[in-house]
Amino acid sequence: MKKLWFPVLILLALVVSACGNGGGSNSGGAAASSSPAAGNTSATAAPESTSTAEASPASASGTITYQSESGPVEVPANPQRVIVLSSFAGNVLALGVNLVGVDSWSKMNPNFEDKLKNVEAVSDEDLEKIIELKPDLIIGLDNVKNVDKLKQIAPTVVFTYAKVDYLTQHLEIGRLLNKEKEAQAWVDGFKARMEKAGEEIRAKIGGKTISVIENDAKQFYVFGDHWGRGTEILYQGMKLKMPQKVKDAVAKDGWYALSLEVMPEYMGDYVIFSRSSAMDNAFQQTETYKNIPAVKNKQVYEVDAKAFYFNDPLTLDYQLNFINKSILGK
Repeated sequence: MKKLWFPVLILLALVVSACGNGGGSNSGGAAASSSPAAGNTSATAAPESTSTAEASPASASGTITYQSESGPVEVPANPQRVIVLSSFAGNVLALGVNLVGVDSWSKMNPNFEDKLKNVEAVSDEDLEKIIELKPDLIIGLDNVKNVDKLKQIAPTVVFTYAKVDYLTQHLEIGRLLNKEKEAQAWVDGFKARMEKAGEEIRAKIGGKTISVIENDAKQFYVFGDHWGRGTEILYQGMKLKMPQKVKDAVAKDGWYALSLEVMPEYMGDYVIFSRSSAMDNAFQQTETYKNIPAVKNKQVYEVDAKAFYFNDPLTLDYQLNFINKSILGK
């Protein structure tokens, strides 16, 4: 009977707490948004990790101590009911850990569709729903709301966007889930496959440039080397050339918004077009678009934007396969 009342008592405590607290910042990231301005999943910044996981004195009872950005957190050694509130669902899935709740952008990702079929879509404001899901670990970015309240429900670990690069981020998730060896094995294998493909692509296209673009209801975007959508693979891993105009434009924010009229100036010899089928794509019938050299040379490769936002292992594998098939034909 006490167990039945426990979630209710937590919820009551959170409601009382909410009366004396204001709202927080938005959760989620631009790697999973139609507008890049919102943020991203992870980016290239520090080459080394700032967190580690190690066995704690409580490890005999099934926990480890994870050294998070804000200090040590005791987390399950073998988590069974994880909730991801922003961007890292693919990392958790790749490590074979069970999810019970994910952010809405992950839920919409066609790469995750089968794996998340029975997983609930939740947000950082769905406290009652989160309680009902009985998580044993909650993961998100540091801009999620209600972090203090979430910590009352389950151990909660948040990561700062751009604190570490995209591959190190996966290693961090591996440490948090007590699966660092599995995470390292994937990183090593992926880097080898990416570098091999990069050598073949450079041999084929030489010094030609490549752009990554995306559209929403109002405008277009180009991206730098750490904004999901295959950018980490193309520019960091494969060392392909970004048009100088794009490089200059994205230097400040990592992305840049532009209109159809000037878009030709930012298109490389090759283009990855992260395209939303839900948007009005009538621009593709305009002479401005049709006369872009990459378009005329049939070197614009379209992909479903929803499948291309992130930079987790499942999405990175999909992106690498798409790039290989598009440019190398295999």
